[in-house]
Amino acid sequence: MRSVFKIGAPLVAAALALSACGGTTGDGGSGGDKACDLKIGFFGALTGDAANLGINIKNGAELAVNQYNEKNADCKVSLTSFDSQGDPAIAPGLAQKAVTDKKLVGIVGPAFSGESKAADPIFDKAGLNIITASATNPALSENGWKTFHRILGNDATQGPAAAKYIKDVLKAQKVFVSDDTSEYGKGLADIVKNDLGGAVAGSDQTAADGKQDDFSATVTKAKASGATVFFYGGYYSNASKLAKQLKDGGFTGQFVAADGVKDDGFIKGAGAAAEGAIVTCPCLPPDKAPEFAAAYKKAYNSDPATYSAEAYDAANVFLAAIKAGKTSSADMNAFIGSYSAQGVTKMVKFDAKGEPAEVSVWAYKVEGGKIVPDQEIK
Repeated sequence: MRSVFKIGAPLVAAALALSACGGTTGDGGSGGDKACDLKIGFFGALTGDAANLGINIKNGAELAVNQYNEKNADCKVSLTSFDSQGDPAIAPGLAQKAVTDKKLVGIVGPAFSGESKAADPIFDKAGLNIITASATNPALSENGWKTFHRILGNDATQGPAAAKYIKDVLKAQKVFVSDDTSEYGKGLADIVKNDLGGAVAGSDQTAADGKQDDFSATVTKAKASGATVFFYGGYYSNASKLAKQLKDGGFTGQFVAADGVKDDGFIKGAGAAAEGAIVTCPCLPPDKAPEFAAAYKKAYNSDPATYSAEAYDAANVFLAAIKAGKTSSADMNAFIGSYSAQGVTKMVKFDAKGEPAEVSVWAYKVEGGKIVPDQEIK
């Protein structure tokens, strides 16, 4: 275990210790007056087939904002939500709405890679800084967007880690790979296939998440391939139905998926077929940040779930900038670019492309109807 995961208490304590915001002008530039009533945005799915993942992110960001406001009652920050439903077709209109709000100084999101590809050019043109806590397609940081930042590792790290786990831990000689054709799912599956090389015994694609109920054709192909592992790139709604139909159809191999499937919705949908499934994620197990986990549970009466801690870290970067009076677009961007502080998930620091300096990938396993940490994939 790397020591980076044993830092939950310092960041929570630091967040609670944030004092009254100051040092900004009313128009968000540097100066001597406070700029109060500023906003941080959440951008992602709060409804739709992948809503659970978006809610996790929103709650993590909201917790950071609420903790900040407890110590800054005279100059509060609010969190405003933009429900994209995870739909790339909806994202541009929402992004256009967001950039017209002059009190909005940063976005935690967008949550998914497809909507990020559609919305991020709008944010970049307007100079609205973003820190995504979950969009993992590697290409997002290759577009030259100055306002783009990502708090967790991309699929160029997660994909090879998943392939390594399949080869080294599961000892698979034949693997069937499928994806949901989304920017995230296909991109990740392609990386996994590339890293598995000759071990790929077959592949297939499904419809977009939530758009398909019958996976019998994929089940037939997987069985015929002789694969002992089935890897799926996509989200939990499709994955739950697919895993169930694979089991019911007689496929006896190991089901493996990635972070888009790391949600209780997968277990509820797949039932007994979820048991034993492996899910990778470049995200922190809650027990590695116990103080954050306790604060989250107190606030929401549930344990933090996928991306909650990452969103908390992302929101705290924006809050630290507000506290320092760096609320104009340029000042905020420079502040994020030079930011370096312990978070609950890692040492939070960004490279020139907005990627995180610290990256780790974990394998999780469904045991007893719960998603629990299995091991960090080195």
